[in-house]
Amino acid sequence: MIRITLALALLAGPAMAASGTDPDWPCIQRLQPHLSMGQVWTGPIPDDATLALARDPQIARLAERLEQRRLPLETAEAEIADYAAQAPDTHLVALMQAIFDRIDTDRSALIAGIARYGRAQVALSDRIEARRARMAELEAAADPDFDAIDAEEEALDWDSRVFTERQQSLTYVCETPVILEQRVFALGRAIAGHLD
Repeated sequence: MIRITLALALLAGPAMAASGTDPDWPCIQRLQPHLSMGQVWTGPIPDDATLALARDPQIARLAERLEQRRLPLETAEAEIADYAAQAPDTHLVALMQAIFDRIDTDRSALIAGIARYGRAQVALSDRIEARRARMAELEAAADPDFDAIDAEEEALDWDSRVFTERQQSLTYVCETPVILEQRVFALGRAIAGHLD
C-alpha cells in the first residue's frame, strides 16, 4: 500500500508544478520571485523623494505593523484611515512603498525556502528509489539477509511517510506567497482610497 501511495505522490509531483518554471519549484502557482509595485498599487509611482521618505522611522514602524499577517485586515484599514487623516499624499505613497518593500522581501525569502523544500523532496524521492533498488537486490540474493531486508524496509517506510507528509503540507506552503500578495494588494487599495 505504501508503495502505491508513494508512486502516486511521485507521479503527481511534477504534474503539480507550474510548467515552464524552475525545476526546483514544487508549487502549482507560477514562480515569480519578486512582485512589482504596479501589480498591487494603483496610486502614483513613488519618486526618489518618496522612496527616501519610506525609510522615515514613523512610516517604517507603521509599515512594519501593517504588514504583519496576524494583524486583522480590518484593524490595518482602520489604522491606515487614522494615519491618512493627518498625513499628506506623499506620506501615504511612502507608507505603501515601505509596506511593499517589507512584504516583497519576506515573500522572496519564503519563495527561496519553498525552492529548498522542493529540492529536499526531490532528494528524498531519490533516496526512496535507491532504498527500493537496494531492497530488490537483497531480496534477489541467493541467500537473503532477512535482517538487512527488514532494516531497509523499515527505513523505506519511514522515508515514504516523511515524503507523503511533506507532500500533503505543500499545498499550505505554496499558498503563503499568495496570501502575502493578497495582503499587500488589500493594504494598497486601502491606502489608495485615502489619496486626494
